[in-house]
Formats: sequence, structure tokens, C-alpha cells
Amino acid sequence: MTLASACAFFAGCKPANPSAQSVAAESPKEKRFPLTGQIIKADPERLTLLVDHEEIPGYMPRMTMEFAVTLGDVLNAREGQHIRAELVEREDGEFALEKIWPVDAVADAKVGAAGSALRQETAIRGRRAYREVGEKLPDFALYDQTGQVVSPARFRGKQIMLNFIFTRCAVATMCPLATANMTTTQRKAKEAGVNDIEFISITLDPEYDTPGVLLTYAKQRGIDTANFSFLTGPESAIKDLLTQFGVLAEFKGSILTHTVSTLLIDSQGKIIWRADGSKWSPDEFVSKMKKSS
Repeated sequence: MTLASACAFFAGCKPANPSAQSVAAESPKEKRFPLTGQIIKADPERLTLLVDHEEIPGYMPRMTMEFAVTLGDVLNAREGQHIRAELVEREDGEFALEKIWPVDAVADAKVGAAGSALRQETAIRGRRAYREVGEKLPDFALYDQTGQVVSPARFRGKQIMLNFIFTRCAVATMCPLATANMTTTQRKAKEAGVNDIEFISITLDPEYDTPGVLLTYAKQRGIDTANFSFLTGPESAIKDLLTQFGVLAEFKGSILTHTVSTLLIDSQGKIIWRADGSKWSPDEFVSKMKKSS
């Protein structure tokens, strides 16, 4: 894809909700602090977590307290699990947790090592970092919507359909359409008997799109995650994947401008097709999947 053709698809996606920084500026009574702690209990019916959290210097001593959370965060929660998050004291006095990440030294080390290797590979490839059709999928390790580490090895022997989205995108012809097209393709592939296919959407906004946010996004849309993974992780790794897949993305204030690309990777890890822009046909992708099976 040339730069000219990429720019033809370049568009702005304004988040449906303002960023955390914007919220803080618009709501001076809202307070935000980094928090670490251990989950004592998850309550899916009330959408709350009971957390034994560490002291927050200058604000709150160590204590066990209840926080409001999203559906995805409460579904991902495990008793005894250590987390890092952002404590939010809202204007109405409610305490909530946002940006929740599981604390797992082994998983974090795996993701970090894969990210470092990807960074080195991108630098070595230089101007040839962009992977053409016919080249192999780069190796990586990210977290899925349940907080589990995912790498291409997990899908070995299967085809992969992959794109990039972010959950706060409110432009109907961009990420919402991309997700709708992916789920339509998922359904049509199943109807056509294509069983060796996995769908992957990687976030463009890892600062906001935590595993819990991605799970909420999937649940709200009724997406079958049996073979559909939503991935997030370190911003540096996401940027390197964007570079290698030829996707342009840049925040300008609260607006994220980006191109739209959808790729099909065969069971051997080779890129065999890509569609740039949002006007692609699910039927065309299913046809190519059937040929590649």
C-alpha cells in the first residue's frame, strides 16, 4: 500500500467518551490516583469489586473497600488476584476503578520480551518494516479480553483475519463498521463451513482499552469470542505492529486519526490478502478463506 493510497483512507475517530485527561479537566471535583491491590470479592450483579488496596500517599491509607467497575472488569476478576488500576473518586462521591490490569510477573515478562524483540525487528527492517502480501505475520505477545497472554503460536494451523479498532470510536463508517463487518464475516464463515479461522482485533488505543474494556465492548455487541480475540498491550508493541501492518494512527488531542486495514493470514502464518478502507465485502473474505483451507 503506498502512502498516497493510505492517506485516501485516513480519517478521524473522535472517542465516544472524552479521555481520562479531558474528564479530569472538565470535572475538577473528580479525583484520580494510581492504585495497586488484591481482589477480595467480585459481585457481577452489582458490578463491584471488593479490593484490599495499598496506601495512596497523601490521599488514603491502606484499606479494604468496594469499587464500581465495568461488566468486563468484574467478569475478568478472580479472588486473590493482584491488580493495578486507577482509582476514581467521582463528583457524586462514588468510588470506581478504571484501567484495571492484572499483575502477573510471568505474563508481563513474556509480553515485555516479545515487545522488545518486535521493537528490534521493526528497527532492523527500517524502511522495509511494512509487510507485503506474501510475507509472514510478525511475532508478538499481547493480552486478550480476558487478560490472558496471546501470541500467534496460539493460532498455529489456523487462518487469521485481523484488523485494528478502538472501542471509543464513534464514527459509524470507521471502527463500528469494521467490527460489524468482522462479525458478519465470522457468521458467514461458520455458515460456509470454514472452521479453521480465528478473528483478531487489536486496539489502537491501549491506554484506554484494557482487557476489561475490550470484554465489555464484545459483550455489549453480542460478539462470539470463541474464535474472536480482542487484543491490547504496551503502546510500543502496538505501534510496531501498526508499522509492520502499514496502518497509520495518531492522536490529535482527543481525536484519533487512523487508516483502516483488514488482513487475511493463512494457516502457515503468511499474509495472503488485505483490504484497505472500510468498504470491503465479507463474502470476498469468506471466499478466500475457503480457498485457503
